[in-house]
Amino acid sequence: MTSGDNTKLLVLSGGVGGAKLVQGLADVLAPEQLTIIANTGDDFEHLGFYISPDIDTILYTLSGRSNVKQGWGHMNETWSFMQALKELGGESWFQLGDKDLATHVIRRQLLAEGATLSEATADISRRFGIKINIIPMSDCPIRTIIESAEREYTFQEYFVKHQCQPAVRKIKYHGLEQAKPSPGFTAALQDKMLKAIIITPSNPYLSIDPILAIPAIKNTLQQNKIPVIAVSPIVAGRALKGPTAKIMSELGVEVSAVSIAKHYTGLVDHFVIDDEDAGLAEAIRELGISVHSTNTVMLNMDDKRNLAADVLDIVYNYCH
Repeated sequence: MTSGDNTKLLVLSGGVGGAKLVQGLADVLAPEQLTIIANTGDDFEHLGFYISPDIDTILYTLSGRSNVKQGWGHMNETWSFMQALKELGGESWFQLGDKDLATHVIRRQLLAEGATLSEATADISRRFGIKINIIPMSDCPIRTIIESAEREYTFQEYFVKHQCQPAVRKIKYHGLEQAKPSPGFTAALQDKMLKAIIITPSNPYLSIDPILAIPAIKNTLQQNKIPVIAVSPIVAGRALKGPTAKIMSELGVEVSAVSIAKHYTGLVDHFVIDDEDAGLAEAIRELGISVHSTNTVMLNMDDKRNLAADVLDIVYNYCH
């Protein structure tokens, strides 16, 4: 599979971990071969702005604007707005950098003018010079809710305000009753040139499950016979980024690549694990899933490019 053919891939992604693989794929494929479906369960309205963290992480990553060191936000960011807001007694728990703020201003303007989230995302992508289709999973509001023993938290309350400290008892997705896939998501699934669907190493519970929870999406993925490839976010019993391992433990799930494979059983055909977990391959095969091991730890651009190439090798050699 090369950038010279007409094969198309659909990629389901959250923020930081997903954006790394997306960047690797973007480096070896032509823009028209990729469609990125971004999780919007993290979205919320704050300080009068519509904030879409996972979309923005992908936008900044693909446009070369991402703060590589912290993995999210704008490079060379400044914080004058937040400092002034804090001095005036405003809410400062969710940090909006000055450059990041420009994105939110443009998005607010577009939405206020009647654009859908899909249309606003496409507009901002063009402004950033991105040719790859970045599509929100839905134009309807779907919100991830974290339930602890004490109370329910909106996603950003849990993730940012409380730094993932509350113990997770249950994860819910509000708004599913009225939700439907975005038009671009539906079109991508119906594209006759679609060769495979790739699930990035994003948090399954917080980033991928909200996408799969949209009515009819999981059934559509299972019924359209398009091969699905997932990359494990767990390496040697640990999460490389974020609270995945913590959440698994709190939900009573063993922290291992096998547990992630079980989570995707019935949906995923091919599962990519890190070489450190090669000893778990047989247990995953017993689930009826094909297993491939490689280096999945993406510390630099070469790692991202190499993992993308390995995933594409699966597409080319195993997805027919």
